[in-house]
Amino acid sequence: MSMKIFLRLTFICFLFLQHQWVAAWGMTGHRVIAEIAENHLNKKAKKNIQKLIGNQKLAYWSNWADFIKSDPDPSLNATGNAHFINTEGNLSYEAFAEALTASPSENLYKSYLRIKGEAREKSGDLKTQRQNLYFLIHLLADAHQPMHVSRAEDLGGNKIDVEFFGRKASIHRVWDSDLVDNEKYSYTEYAQMLDIYDAAYYKQYTSSSFEQWLYESHKLANIIYDDVAKNANLRYEYIYRFKYAMEDCLLKAGIRLAKELNEIYGR
Repeated sequence: MSMKIFLRLTFICFLFLQHQWVAAWGMTGHRVIAEIAENHLNKKAKKNIQKLIGNQKLAYWSNWADFIKSDPDPSLNATGNAHFINTEGNLSYEAFAEALTASPSENLYKSYLRIKGEAREKSGDLKTQRQNLYFLIHLLADAHQPMHVSRAEDLGGNKIDVEFFGRKASIHRVWDSDLVDNEKYSYTEYAQMLDIYDAAYYKQYTSSSFEQWLYESHKLANIIYDDVAKNANLRYEYIYRFKYAMEDCLLKAGIRLAKELNEIYGR
């Protein structure tokens, strides 16, 4: 093997590992959220989104923002910081909001707001507008994965080792995918199982701000950190205690993503 090929393979492996560290919800979770959102798009939003992606479903593009972190193009593979926001733990809402404002420019909070603004203005060529849509679908979901609104010292729980039914994992991975995949639903089945309420019920999810949505994740992350410090051997009891919180995150993310897309593309 030539040195050039070896270095290229090493670089690809590094990018893959980087992707593993910061992926949120796993592929199924992201698709569940996108599917719920698509079911709540208004007619105009559907029409304008169709102009961008044709008849392809939102779920198809929901993991694109993770996949591109393995792309050789630096403008794509350098977007990892956009998937998370780190703060100190156990903050009041006021302190949390201040931390968001003072945070670096490349994080989940500020990247999402920037991309949302660009999408609203329909700036850029067709490729750019498509990519903005893909990022919106993915990052709004990331905002509802509590270990992506967490703490820098342990890489959002990636350094906290646990056992999940006897298999070595991290608490980040448990929330990324293990809790979701344990239910054994396809993404369409899971979306159908969760999305059972009417518009009046969903108003409680959409009447708050993006900052407040992130704070909900911050508070849940605090609970997760406190719990795992007491017990790192996760089995049926853990699923019983956190399954419904996880599903609430998925449903909220889907309904709120629909709200955002309707405001951007449904005007």
